[in-house]
Amino acid sequence: MFKFFKRVKTVVGSELNAMLDKAEDPVKMLDQYMRDMGEDIREVEAAVAKQIANEKMLKRKANDALALVQKRQEQAEKAVEAGNDDLARRALQDKKDHDATAVALNESWERAKADADLLRERLDEMKKEYQEMNLKRDSLKARAESAQVRTKINRTMSSIGDDASKRGFERMEEKVMRFEAEAETSEDLSQASRSLDDEFEDLIKNDVDDELAALKQKMGKE
Repeated sequence: MFKFFKRVKTVVGSELNAMLDKAEDPVKMLDQYMRDMGEDIREVEAAVAKQIANEKMLKRKANDALALVQKRQEQAEKAVEAGNDDLARRALQDKKDHDATAVALNESWERAKADADLLRERLDEMKKEYQEMNLKRDSLKARAESAQVRTKINRTMSSIGDDASKRGFERMEEKVMRFEAEAETSEDLSQASRSLDDEFEDLIKNDVDDELAALKQKMGKE
């Protein structure tokens, strides 16, 4: 029963890496170990309760035997005072029998008490160890979850910066530059395709605009 705790200590220590290598979920495994430890503690608690009950029963029987020894002693004394030696003799014989029973019961009670004390001590040790393992379990769970998150982030970042992604960005950059070059070329071609009449028409429009401006200025002065 107590060997299990030693096994759990090993698991939450050196065997954690082995679990990870085997692709086992350390969080689930640690939770299972804690459940097993809790079950062991409940079994020991039941054994302790049973042993304590046995100890109390033996103590009560031993006390009852001692009380009967005292009672027979008093009865023998009264029988002697009454001059009834036969009754006193039978009382003393019964006292002797109960005295032997009381001694045997007291020895059994002492052994039962020692066993109960030992079980209580072991139970306290198990509960203390369980609390320590519980705290360690929480720490290991946090470390495992943090490691899993870091691994996921690193994998995502490596996929973003890999050669395929870089080549994709380079292709898109080349395509945008090609679009820009085509736009500039179309503008140059449009400008080059203007005829001589188009240019004179623009020149006439500019003269009309100048004349209109001069007219507005003159009217404003008047």
